[in-house]
Amino acid sequence: MEKNWVYLGPRLRRLRRGLGLTQAEMAADLEISPSYIALMERNQRPVTAETLLRLAKAYKIDFSDFVNDAGQDLVTRLKSAVKDPILSDIDFGPLEIADVAHSFPAFAEAMLRLHTAYKEEQFALADKRQHLSSDGRAVEADAIATVRSFLSARRNFFPVLDAVSEKLSTRISEAGGLASYLSNQHNLRVRRLPPEVMVGSLRRLDWHRRELLLNEALDQSSQNFQMALQLAYIEFEQEIQDTVDEGKFEIQNSARLAHRAIAAYCGAAVVLPYAAFARAVETRRYDIDALARQFGTSFEQTAHRLTTLQKPGQERIPFFFIKVDIAGNISKRLNTGAFPFARHGGGCPLWTVHQVFATPRKVITQWMELPDGQRFFSIARTVHSGGGGYGLPIVDRAIAIVCEAQYADRLVYSREHPQMDNPTPIGIACQLCQRTGCTSRVEPPIGRQVLADNFRRTEAPFGFSDT
Repeated sequence: MEKNWVYLGPRLRRLRRGLGLTQAEMAADLEISPSYIALMERNQRPVTAETLLRLAKAYKIDFSDFVNDAGQDLVTRLKSAVKDPILSDIDFGPLEIADVAHSFPAFAEAMLRLHTAYKEEQFALADKRQHLSSDGRAVEADAIATVRSFLSARRNFFPVLDAVSEKLSTRISEAGGLASYLSNQHNLRVRRLPPEVMVGSLRRLDWHRRELLLNEALDQSSQNFQMALQLAYIEFEQEIQDTVDEGKFEIQNSARLAHRAIAAYCGAAVVLPYAAFARAVETRRYDIDALARQFGTSFEQTAHRLTTLQKPGQERIPFFFIKVDIAGNISKRLNTGAFPFARHGGGCPLWTVHQVFATPRKVITQWMELPDGQRFFSIARTVHSGGGGYGLPIVDRAIAIVCEAQYADRLVYSREHPQMDNPTPIGIACQLCQRTGCTSRVEPPIGRQVLADNFRRTEAPFGFSDT
């Protein structure tokens, strides 16, 4: 005969405590004994269908939600935590994980906090190693890393700046364009001058002559961005400074870099206004080239703007963005989603962002998998700056935007890779990657002892002990 009861002890206890009731008070409401409440909360007695009906009637709850609330978020987080390489030799069954989450939620939460602390300590160790001088002495905190953390903590989204920038974009459109608006509203004439006259400048504001000077070697999208950026400095200085002040930067370089980053955010929001751009990205399935043509922007400007679309109610895919040179130096790193390589990732040579220099301006897609099983979809391509005339230097860099696997089917690029059966195994950074057999490794992971190779040389650069 089918059983009309379930064990819901921890959920019953959470409900009672959330209502501010003692066991005796709940027992009186349900017309059962306090001892039976205690037994149900310890999963020593089931919660019968009759008891569920009494709960629903007494406390006006949807008992179907109450029964089906299996702590799925807790289960998902636990499943992710037990995939950590440090636990790879322990076999966790799905039923065990569910039992812990359902029956011992406080214990599960405690374990997750410990795991989070452990991961943070790993990152802290990596940070410490990166900020040591050659003789082992600590050096000043990285100003760029500080600004990246500031942007990441806000998911690279600033609603106040988007709002004022969108209004400015409308006024610019009504005025007939950026140059007309600068002339009409600020009495500034836009002049384009040769590189030799600009002597190393891309943009220069001459208040005395009421001129905004632009390097004529810039392409049209870059000229538009520079005009929008100058307008942001003129019209939004207070809003920009207020945003920077939120960071409470202790180092002047960090504050100045943050100011530049926030002003650039406004400039991008002017040429790519939020509402119009957010609609277009879904219509065009995140086709960066098509979006760039629609808005008159560059591939990089468009990809960068994709990382900022997190307005409540109008959220789009959360992306991670990275920009590197051919030597692997990272010049830009932006994070919208909860990506584990937001702080240190980007150096894995197995990631195609380091390989696209061999195929300039061609979009390369890739499925990737981290050691803990998380999967991502990457879109990478080279971009260049400079040039614009014969003999002018050109600098090539690679950019990549990455999203979690669950969002990939919304991208036009996933047509080339409809399946993710064979993702490339990558790591956040060698110091944090526990794939001991990786032949591309350049550093041993934190916490692993390197074995001597007196009698055996592995295919991987290092051999490691099991503990």
